[in-house]
Amino acid sequence: MANSSDSVFANVVRAPEDPILGVTVAYNKDTSPVKLNLGVGAYRTEEGKPLVLKVVRRAEQMLVNDTSRVKEYLSITGLADFNKLSAKLIFGADSPAIQENRVTTVQCLSGTGSLRVGAEFLAKHYHEHTIYIPQPTWGNHPKIFTLAGLSVKYYRYYDPATRGLDFQGLLDDLAAAPSGAIVLLHACAHNPTGVDPTNDQWEKIRQLMRSKGLLPFFDSAYQGFASGNLDADAQSVRMFVADGGECLAAQSYAKNMGLYGERVGALSIVCKDADVASRVESQLKLVIRPMYSNPPIHGASIVATILKDRQMYDEWTIELKAMADRIISMRQQLFDALQARGTAGDWSHIIKQIGMFTFTGLNTEQVSFMTREHHIYMTSDGRISMAGLSSRTMPHLADAIHAAVTKAA
Repeated sequence: MANSSDSVFANVVRAPEDPILGVTVAYNKDTSPVKLNLGVGAYRTEEGKPLVLKVVRRAEQMLVNDTSRVKEYLSITGLADFNKLSAKLIFGADSPAIQENRVTTVQCLSGTGSLRVGAEFLAKHYHEHTIYIPQPTWGNHPKIFTLAGLSVKYYRYYDPATRGLDFQGLLDDLAAAPSGAIVLLHACAHNPTGVDPTNDQWEKIRQLMRSKGLLPFFDSAYQGFASGNLDADAQSVRMFVADGGECLAAQSYAKNMGLYGERVGALSIVCKDADVASRVESQLKLVIRPMYSNPPIHGASIVATILKDRQMYDEWTIELKAMADRIISMRQQLFDALQARGTAGDWSHIIKQIGMFTFTGLNTEQVSFMTREHHIYMTSDGRISMAGLSSRTMPHLADAIHAAVTKAA
């Protein structure tokens, strides 16, 4: 039998488990009938099952029935219809930037791929290589930007004392950033905290960033999924486009169309004029070509089918609002359950926060207690996916939080 030390890869060390995906691995090994996975960032029904939207099934059926469809390669920039419709969805159908051809949009591999393509483009063609990202942020952000060749720094975002936004800290850190630095902004439903700035606060952020020439890079993973309203959830992005300045926006259809595994996303860059946009697109092609050549056709075709048909679009918005409303209702139920148990502390942040995730404020010790004693799985920072909850599992979670808080008190 061969000895592994003979391998040319013998010096490869085992990588640490991804902290989010590792939660699911541990959950899968647990044999308890009451186990609950609140780590996964994917929508679940009241029965705890993954959901395929009815409108998505209908669009897929239409595509399957269309015998004229072939499996040829897309262009490097992806499906043209998909790109046009994606830009309209985030910037608004009447956006002057679109009408003036100042936006270039390329189809990418969901949100992650869109961020990576944007980051590689900036590393090659933008004069400032520092990107400021919120503290905390999605665990993949620092890795994406660092590997693309950017230097990552943080700006204050979450205030553990209020379980809300550290707005003054955010402004101070951005004011201290070097002129021209890139700033990553979560368009809505901040991951992992569920804490968003108000429209007034967004306006102050915009003014500060424009006055310092900071370049906004929006990550829009939850449009329509946060409030149930597609326009409201794109408000922050549209504010920055309305002033005529430049910005980048990465979009994902994983959450709002439930197309997680189809990897459907888009990167849009809003430029000063049509000539710049055309040159930017030519360089985006040079980033994409050696990376994955061109994107997959199926998921983008589903999105384009739904977005260009008024009836299907309306059907989608109804299903989307139902998902958002269920999550909002889970927040209320959890808050009510903790109130009913007299759990120590102020839990109002659960109903103030928005989107799929809630930063509970539970510490690492309390999280491991809940996993050990109650078979509830979440990331060690106390982030839970509200979409992983149901009316049936809510009492179990509320009991576990109450026990964890009481025990640690």
